[in-house]
Parts: sequence; C-alpha cells; structure tokens
Amino acid sequence: MRLIRKIFTKSRSPEDGIFFDTIEKILGFAPITLDIYRKAFTHRSSNKTDENGNSINYERLEFLGDAMLSAVIAGYLFGKAPYGDEGYLTKMRSKIVSREHLNELGKDLNLIQFIESKVPVHHFGDNIHGNVFESLVGAIYLDRGYVYCEKFIQKRVIVPYVDIARLEGKVISYKSLVIEWCQKEKRLFHYDIFDDNGIDGQRLFGVRLSIDDKVIAKARATSKKKAEEKASQRAYFAFQEKMDKK
Repeated sequence: MRLIRKIFTKSRSPEDGIFFDTIEKILGFAPITLDIYRKAFTHRSSNKTDENGNSINYERLEFLGDAMLSAVIAGYLFGKAPYGDEGYLTKMRSKIVSREHLNELGKDLNLIQFIESKVPVHHFGDNIHGNVFESLVGAIYLDRGYVYCEKFIQKRVIVPYVDIARLEGKVISYKSLVIEWCQKEKRLFHYDIFDDNGIDGQRLFGVRLSIDDKVIAKARATSKKKAEEKASQRAYFAFQEKMDKK
C-alpha cells in the first residue's frame, strides 16, 4: 500500500490527491487506477464519451458490482447456512442486497459526495445511493480483483449488517406478503392508483388498497411502486396478527 501511495503521489494533482485519500479511507486499501473510481461516480447526464464515442458513466460498473455483491453474499450464505435450501438462500440474499439496504449503505458512506453530474444532486431519488454503491464494488473488482472486492464487501456489508437470525424475520416486500395472504385466504384485493400533485406541485402517485371491496390503506409516493409498497405496509400492520399466522 505504501508503494502504491508513493508512486501515485509523484504525479497526482491536489484534486486527485484528495480523491485518492478519501477513497482509500472508504475502501480500507489503496486504489491503483483512480480513473476507474471516477467513472464509478460519473452520472450519464455528464455526457462524457471515450475516444470511440462510448458513453462514460457508472452504469456498466453498477451491473458488474451487482453481480459481485450477489456472488460474495451467496458464497457467505452457502457456508453460514448449511441447512438452507436453494429457495431459502435466494430469499436471504435478496434481503441483504435489497435496493433499500443498498441505498442505506450508499448513504452511510456518503458516496453521493463524489457524483459528477449536470443534474443537481437533490433531484436524484434515493436509488442513486445504492446505484453508486454497486458501481463502487464493480470498480474495486476491476481495479484490485476478486479478493479485494470480497474484502470490501465483508467489511462494509457482511460484518456490520448481516445477522442471519434477524434477516430471517425481515420483510423485503409488503406487497408480496399482502398478495400472498389474500390469495391464500381467497380475499379480493385491488390497488387503485391515481396521480396526486400534492401541495407543493411535485408529481406524486396515490394508492388506495382495497381488500374485499373495503379500503384498508392509502399512501402517496414519488413512484407507483413505492406508493403500492407503502400502502401494503400499512395494510400489513392492520392485519398483522392474521397474516403472521398464515
């Protein structure tokens, strides 16, 4: 690590030096190819291209990081839960790498501070945090290989957050839970979605969830999916005792 720092220090600009030092603290080891990490935080709105006209942004690294996260988490669960079948392992992995959890990880590391974009940061939705966390993992894999990638995931994901006993009871989709319960109990359910501009004029989506023709829960959010999930969560709490007995 000292050799890498020494070589990099000779040619780096003050700006590169600050970026290098900050990234090193997050990773726990020194990056080798700094440009890979810059790409990991470049939003498509920057409209950057390489010499061949290919877009330079974090989306390909996000794809790679998603795959690496899944592989490392799958290997961890395979060893830690020898009693779990394929369905159990898949469900547990989904809980660990859920979009909600990845967003929390990105926020905890304040990765949004590095975003290069022509769009103001406050215009991004929460998913930007999880997206750049995945792209960072992809950058680590390209820069330092699988061992360092696994090391980072162990340090930043598995050790502080993965508790198998707790995760077994964690709900990753209230909508799926509500639908499964309604189908099992032969109850009719319906999500009624409508535009709701809200008080401040921001476009929101409203959802009314009805079960057996009775409105059980209402919710608003910036997307249909989020509104449905929020309404489903409220419905779950209304029927929790019955659903938990399913």
